Amino acid sequence: MTEVVSVEIVRSPNEDQVALVVEDLVRDRVASKLTAGDATLWGPAAEPEASIRLAWTALHETSRPLVAEIAALRAELLAEGVDRVVLAGMGGSSLAPEVITGTAGVPLVVLDTTDPGQVADALAGDLRRTVLVVSSKSGGTVETDSHRRIFEAAFAAEGVDAASRIVVVTDPGSPLEAASREAGYRRVFLADPNVGGRYSALTAFGLVPSGLAGADVAGLLDDAAAAVPLVSVDSPDNPAVVLAATFAVAHAHGAEKIVFADTGSGIAGLGDWAEQLIAESTGKDGTGLLPVVVEGPGAPGFVDARSDATTVAIGPATGSSSVAVEGRLGAQFLVWEYATALVGRVLDINPFDQPDVEAAKNAARSLLDAPTAATPAPAFVDGPIEVHASEGWLPADVKTVADALKLLVAAAPDHGYLSVQAYLDRLDDASFALVRPELAQRAHLQTTFGWGPRFLHSTGQYHKGGHQNGVFLQLTGASGTSLEVPGRPYDLGTLQTAQALGDGQVLAGHGRPVLRLHLTDRVAGLAQLVEAIQEDGS
Repeated sequence: MTEVVSVEIVRSPNEDQVALVVEDLVRDRVASKLTAGDATLWGPAAEPEASIRLAWTALHETSRPLVAEIAALRAELLAEGVDRVVLAGMGGSSLAPEVITGTAGVPLVVLDTTDPGQVADALAGDLRRTVLVVSSKSGGTVETDSHRRIFEAAFAAEGVDAASRIVVVTDPGSPLEAASREAGYRRVFLADPNVGGRYSALTAFGLVPSGLAGADVAGLLDDAAAAVPLVSVDSPDNPAVVLAATFAVAHAHGAEKIVFADTGSGIAGLGDWAEQLIAESTGKDGTGLLPVVVEGPGAPGFVDARSDATTVAIGPATGSSSVAVEGRLGAQFLVWEYATALVGRVLDINPFDQPDVEAAKNAARSLLDAPTAATPAPAFVDGPIEVHASEGWLPADVKTVADALKLLVAAAPDHGYLSVQAYLDRLDDASFALVRPELAQRAHLQTTFGWGPRFLHSTGQYHKGGHQNGVFLQLTGASGTSLEVPGRPYDLGTLQTAQALGDGQVLAGHGRPVLRLHLTDRVAGLAQLVEAIQEDGS
């Protein structure tokens, strides 16, 4: 059986400094205080938020009653012939369930998109066998509310009692709780309000959709419980303390990026979950740690990482890894949560707020209020690609995508990063992910890839609040599908465009270069984009 969890420091150029930080954390009994819910660990300014965000340290115990409740509901649904689970949720409401079910090998349809084609594909499944889990901590997430409205109408059109097929996970007192009870939805699960979204893997947000899909959520809690003695002890062998000290010292020496590669862990997509946890917890006040999730240990950004990055193997160590973390999924959740909270203390960051997340949402809402003004004219058109750029950095005489990409990369400072943001269908357009290694190999920059608007609930906080050394490539595309949102004055395509433009406006307001490539034909546009990247040779 896989060891519960272990951390191996393969190489560290600053071992003596790491040892000193570990010693400080152990002497100050930070791990045991965190386990006890001490909200003073991050200073007076963070204390009000921390005081209502530390219940995650006890979820291996407090979430136990959910196991039987989820199993009972799953049995009811199966008895009715309902065996297809669709999850509508964003950020912490979808990332953990996706990892849990992917690792368990059980099917879960995850809707964390506003792409009309991807949502239409989910609707095309057998609705008579479908239950929709609507998962929103705030109860007002625009993407999730849109999915609920669309599925409710689709159930009714199919002759299915919508209320009997909608299960809700939310915080007590949220607007979604009240509306769900009024609508008579099948079940409303209330999560612990004293757990933030990115720390919620072992709450109802992680467990309900995963358990309904057939994952062993009791085993997940068992694995987390087995890790508690390791992460809560004030010892230099505490894996979370070692990780926190390693990343904090690396950050002090200019390595503010953490590059994740799976090396055979048996866990599906843990890097994507850790990406949100770390970026949103630390990326603020002009500092923080930027996670970069790559395709494997031989990928650009990992095998050729420079001094601005720490390479982390999820699984056994490889020749290019500086750190290796192995262990079972429930234990990994807990170790990374502890390590992130502890590194926040060392870096003097409040790891429980997200002060810049609302900026992009507000900008998108403003554009939805004025949809006719939402789409500006392109700077130029190159075949199936319309090229748009934030003001001030793209010269008027640039007329090819290849030249625009070259200038975008050149605009990044030394040891900056390139963020690729694809507001597309992450299933049908999955091949767009190959843009990341292609660009990384040629740009010689750490390069992230995120599906929009999913990443807005993840790395979006870091982009605005973290180190301001990023340049941004947005990819949008024409869709042959139109999907109205019942009760709202916009369709999904309009919402998707507003989200891309709104975030671009906020990034540009921070003085960062933004290049948006709109593909009038997604297939032809991808082919031309790859050709332009290879021609660039930057």
